Amino acid sequence: MSIVAVGINHKTAPVAVREKISFGPDLLTSALQDMITAVECKEAAILSTCNRTELYLVQEGDVTATQERVVRWLEQHHNVPASTIAPCLYWHHDQHAVNHMMRVACGLDSLVLGEPQILGQMKQAYSQAKAAGSMALVMDRLFQRTFGVAKQVRTETDIGASAVSVAFAAVSLAKHIFANLEKARVLLVGAGETIELVAKHLYDNKVGQITVANRTLGRAQEMAKQVGADVITLAQIPEHIGQADIVISSTASTLPILGKGMVEKALEERKHQPIFMVDLAVPRDIEEQVGELEDVFLYTVDDLQSIIAKNIESRRKAAVQAEGIVKNQTGQFMSWLRGLNTQDTVVSYRKQCIDERDVLIEKAVAQLKQGKHADAVIAELATKLTNKLMHAPTSAMQSAAQGGELDKLIYLRDIFNLEQTKES
Repeated sequence: MSIVAVGINHKTAPVAVREKISFGPDLLTSALQDMITAVECKEAAILSTCNRTELYLVQEGDVTATQERVVRWLEQHHNVPASTIAPCLYWHHDQHAVNHMMRVACGLDSLVLGEPQILGQMKQAYSQAKAAGSMALVMDRLFQRTFGVAKQVRTETDIGASAVSVAFAAVSLAKHIFANLEKARVLLVGAGETIELVAKHLYDNKVGQITVANRTLGRAQEMAKQVGADVITLAQIPEHIGQADIVISSTASTLPILGKGMVEKALEERKHQPIFMVDLAVPRDIEEQVGELEDVFLYTVDDLQSIIAKNIESRRKAAVQAEGIVKNQTGQFMSWLRGLNTQDTVVSYRKQCIDERDVLIEKAVAQLKQGKHADAVIAELATKLTNKLMHAPTSAMQSAAQGGELDKLIYLRDIFNLEQTKES
């Protein structure tokens, strides 16, 4: 029995390939059940995100054959040529597979080092495999141990303590300035990817109110639905900026959208209550002179980048500690797995011996009832049982000797505690 992890991610494949072999949540149950049959594995789970698709398998038999079946199944399931898929795949087996899964869950293999979202996605993969009936003892235990490792890494290291994206850094700064974001009112200018991420971070932090200003309302309204925000046009900003405690802007405008005069009027309206402003745009959306106003805390994307650079270095140091935890936990899981395999082997071997003994005893009893002499019956029973028990080990030793497999022969001698014959 072996564990296999196979997949593609942001390091091995462009998005054009990744999107072709992703698995939608609605079809994942049928995909798992189909994979169990097609790949001939005992257990399976699928992790599918925007940056990676990974298959986790428990299988028996030849690893090469399993790899061929996996590629063939992916080709057929997604209708994508194997020549497109195979070069992008990475493979991990047994201890390396376990180590890889744990590193993924801890964010050590992510595009953004230490990002926490992947753990939730791993938990979803676990739940879906359980629901599909494609998970049993080994995979269940592996996922549970993986979740425990991720929790330990989050608790004992600073891998996720510092902001490493401009959106997250902007919200983190706001949290430092405002003791309670639940009472804060936010004006977001723009509706692109960066502002969308800012909005999600604010929403996750239960910010009081969000207003989105954009040149066109369609895109802004689509984003606003996800976070319960109000929507206005850029022309309406002067009417609303005075109500905002936090202003974060990121547009593609070539000219500043928020000028010094507009912000001065907003401060007068607010009776000089401070405004926290973050300009994530290049070129800048907020005039440089706005930073000269006493009641404005203005940060640019460069200010955040210096914070992020320090935080990335902090995460890298924490990652070294996290790798040590993962290595230790990988070793513990593999010890458990070896124990499981040993237990299964011992149980199977003992059952085989007992079954053979019982068959021979039954025959011996029948012979005694027929009047055969007890000494002859006992001698025959002992001879047959000895031959039965010797057959498989003897055949293995002869095969190893004939094939020149010295290591295997030494291993067999050690198993059966055979002392080397001494020369006279």
